Amino acid sequence: MTYRKLIACCFFFATLVASFSNGFAQSFPQKQIRMVVPFPPGSATDMAARIMGQQIGSALGQPVVIDNKPGAFGSIAAMEVIRSNPDGYTLLFSSNSAISSNVALLKKIPYDPTKDFTPVVGVGENMLVLVTKSNSQFKNLQELIAYAKQNPGKLSAGYGSSSSQVCIAMLNKLGGIEIMSVPYKGIPLAINDVLGETLDFTFADIGNALAQTKGGAMKSLGVTAPKRSSLAPEWPAIAETLPGFDITAWFAIVGPAGMPKDVVNKISSAAIASLKKQDVKEKLAAIGLATMPLTPDQLQSFISTEIINWTRLVKEANIQAE
Repeated sequence: MTYRKLIACCFFFATLVASFSNGFAQSFPQKQIRMVVPFPPGSATDMAARIMGQQIGSALGQPVVIDNKPGAFGSIAAMEVIRSNPDGYTLLFSSNSAISSNVALLKKIPYDPTKDFTPVVGVGENMLVLVTKSNSQFKNLQELIAYAKQNPGKLSAGYGSSSSQVCIAMLNKLGGIEIMSVPYKGIPLAINDVLGETLDFTFADIGNALAQTKGGAMKSLGVTAPKRSSLAPEWPAIAETLPGFDITAWFAIVGPAGMPKDVVNKISSAAIASLKKQDVKEKLAAIGLATMPLTPDQLQSFISTEIINWTRLVKEANIQAE
């Protein structure tokens, strides 16, 4: 084969591949999309995923089915998505747990968040709330800390995410106390045990906290963001008692590594357009989320920064990797 013929063949195949890729993107999706959620139904992650799944499905013309796969702070769901076909039909709706926090919390994380995922779109940010049963003896955070100092190891708190785990550890460090922490597969399960008086308190997402406090079952002793929430301005920030306390969670959609760029952009564009709608903003705000519409490139940079941030938080909280 002559050099000119070789060049012509290469050009032909490159054009063929490009045409196939463009055609695939234009026809995508042709079937339902599966959105894997690493936490159980009723969690903030699950509720946000259902809102966004409905919006993305409506925009793309195919249903988005939510598949809850809780466990190991999102690692189980993450590995299922990583092992899937990178065609855009399997996505991970994740909190910071699986994408950034696990790097610091797990000794042997079975994947690399910077290499094994295709960033698709940023969705939102969410603060947590320290909640206890409504008839708890503690009227405020100061009383809880004072009791814990006099009774080290007697109080227990449940955590159902990496964010809530770090919150408990940071409360111990900044408050100079010793709270026994108990792991759960999701925050709703920890809330149930607080209501059943198996636990003294937990850190819940603000959506669940609002629902429980409005119903009179629980009360809030503080939010984890540095400032009070506009959703419940009467709730103090924990930082008002413990300066420097600042922990917020976030949510994003990623897929397995190697997804076609045009497909990624199609999903991302549909999600970002949805996040700009007033009714969608209100639905997310009702569960405590402030929108965070990040493009794939922006999300990639954000994830890298957040891995550094959560590694610092875990170190400062004196949490030993498991």
